[in-house]
Formats: sequence, structure tokens, C-alpha cells
Amino acid sequence: MNQNWFIRMAQWARNPPSPRKVKLVLSVVAICFAIYMLEKAFGWPQWLSVNPQPRPKF
Repeated sequence: MNQNWFIRMAQWARNPPSPRKVKLVLSVVAICFAIYMLEKAFGWPQWLSVNPQPRPKF
């Protein structure tokens, strides 16, 4: 953690963001967490992979 982060934290302590901005950031974090949990619960579909594995031949 460098000095710039401490300066930024001090500025935020003196002039906190508006409640609207805080709600926006928290909602984005909640949406990302929900997507992560869905991926963990159901897995990632193979057809959405960049380099899909070849289909097995029966």
C-alpha cells in the first residue's frame, strides 16, 4: 500500500461520497457476487468457453 492510497482515504474521510454512489457501488458488488455464486453452484457451460474442449465421440 503506497502513499497515494492514504491520501485518497484521507480525502474520502473529509468528503465522503454521496449515498447514491455508495448504493451504486454496493449493488454492483452484490451483482458480481451473485454471478460468482451461480457459477460456483452450477458450473460454467462448455459452450461459453473460449477454447471449448472437443466433444467426445461415442
